[in-house]
Amino acid sequence: MKAKNQRLVLVAAAAFALLAAVLLAMWGLKDRASYFFTPADIAAGKATDGQAMRLGGMVERGSIKREPDGVTIRFIITDGKARTPVTYRGIVPDLFREGSGAVAEGHLQNRTFVADTILAKHDERYMPPELGNLAAEHKAGKTLEK
Repeated sequence: MKAKNQRLVLVAAAAFALLAAVLLAMWGLKDRASYFFTPADIAAGKATDGQAMRLGGMVERGSIKREPDGVTIRFIITDGKARTPVTYRGIVPDLFREGSGAVAEGHLQNRTFVADTILAKHDERYMPPELGNLAAEHKAGKTLEK
């Protein structure tokens, strides 16, 4: 085999290996990739049932209800434009409370978000970039209500 043909075989093998690596990475991430949505996005119909996603916003005051089984809770996440009911079964983080920011991971089922994981905000400064300045507006609204 000539040197020119050997280089061509090496380039083809490298291209095949690169393509195989990209396809394996895409296949591995297919079920794990989740996109961030706000309640307004869900109300606008941008999310579909069964799609893995993250839902972020503020936990609406007075919306947390515990089911009789003691481990299932229902609450509402709002972004000030829309509201999305959430169902979660499990132990919530210590920082999870009404009026604070939260991010839920799960899927949408019949317009209700079924959460697998609840992430409460770490401190007052954290807010998903998609929600902008909602925490400050929520706090300002709370001050005006008093």
